[in-house]
Amino acid sequence: MDKHWIKHTVELFNASRDPVPHEINELDWKVELSGNKERLIEHLIAFSNHANGGCLVYGVADQGAKLVGIDQDQVQTVITQLTNLGRDAIEPALVLDHAVIEIDNVPLLFVYICEQRNKPVHRRGKTIEEAWIRSGGSTRKASRTDIGSLMLYSHAPRWEELRASSLLSADEVLANLDLATISKLLERPLPDDKAELMRWLKDERMVEPDSNGYYITHFGGIAAARDLKLFDALNRKPIRVIRYRGLNKVDTIDELVGQKGYAVGFEGLISYLKRVLPHSEVIQQSLRQQVSVYPEIALRELIANALIHQDFTITGAGPTVEIFDDRIIFTNPGCLLPSKKLDRLIGTTPESRNELLASKFRLYRICEERGTGFQKVVAAVELFGLPPVLFSPLDNGFQVTIFAPRKFADMSQQDRIEACYQHAVLQYFSSQTLTNTSLRTRFKVSERQRNQITNLIGDAVEAGRIKRKDSTVGNKFAEYIPYWV
Repeated sequence: MDKHWIKHTVELFNASRDPVPHEINELDWKVELSGNKERLIEHLIAFSNHANGGCLVYGVADQGAKLVGIDQDQVQTVITQLTNLGRDAIEPALVLDHAVIEIDNVPLLFVYICEQRNKPVHRRGKTIEEAWIRSGGSTRKASRTDIGSLMLYSHAPRWEELRASSLLSADEVLANLDLATISKLLERPLPDDKAELMRWLKDERMVEPDSNGYYITHFGGIAAARDLKLFDALNRKPIRVIRYRGLNKVDTIDELVGQKGYAVGFEGLISYLKRVLPHSEVIQQSLRQQVSVYPEIALRELIANALIHQDFTITGAGPTVEIFDDRIIFTNPGCLLPSKKLDRLIGTTPESRNELLASKFRLYRICEERGTGFQKVVAAVELFGLPPVLFSPLDNGFQVTIFAPRKFADMSQQDRIEACYQHAVLQYFSSQTLTNTSLRTRFKVSERQRNQITNLIGDAVEAGRIKRKDSTVGNKFAEYIPYWV
């Protein structure tokens, strides 16, 4: 465990003895291990409910006035009993750390009890009213008001914060995580000192320290693992890219299963897609260049969306990218959040079931949290002249499909109306409106097709997808907005 608590606790201990010895909420002095296990349990519960935790200090007598010290056998006995009580008698189980520190040349045992996020901590097998707190330098039973306050500050662990590995040494943690790539993504060096680096990993919530080592968290593994297969909880979560020949799944060309964590493997995945996706030849500045028929920004945003917003509690399923001759389908486990509406995904207020993953991926410059991801996708689709993006909720998942280029004449009427609606949404979020001219630009058709576009706009209005901004304006200069404005 990171020993950052030691310096602060020693300072508190020295301050509590000067000028007059007095116990404080963060410390409790003990001469030796008490035979009263019930009282020990209460102390452990109280410190784990206290902000920033607290310490039991062994080897202190006469109300803190005298330091008697502690020997090796006593240290082992105290640690063994307190660890057993913290694991077996308290819910949720406690994380303890300890250190033997010389104060005035006398060895004292400091047992540090971490603050628990999920409160109130209480006796195992009992109601939450069996909780204790620190008050006035002593341990007392929590009142109902105290319990209510503890619950307000409680934080149940998210999926990202759970343990993905067994207990590892610092060297084993560093061998399992690709921190060199994380450093590049952050565009700054990581600490050179191993202790500082482990402290940084803890602050980044990639590891959870323990008295005997470290656990790599789900977030640490899913973001930075060198090999996801090494983590039992994550080995079914790699992204899969499947290529098919034709328009259905009958004939599979190949399948690529990701190996690395999402953040450290993201650029490699994008590079692979750019190689295997179809290209068209264009001439720019008198030079022939191969350009992908799918916009790269759309690929990046849709893959990031599938990775970040999936429901990790669905076992045996991970995100997939399926490539057909005429389309790419991005699928992630997990339905749309209840607050999300299918028609309002473009420009919607950002929300994620995996907040830690989303915020860290923004720092890695893989995605953004401002709710403009789908706006970028739809804008790129329009720029490339592709059919509209298709959003498809599934029973236990969510799909987004982008299609290969298709001329206006080859699009179905349903596709044209949906493209009309998505264009209106983009225009609205750009403080503009849909007009006949803007829609002709979107479909890349000429002035000669003005009447055809006018008829399409009328069909979109009749379908309830868009509406006039001002009904008093004549048809020639009419402006349109999404139906929900």
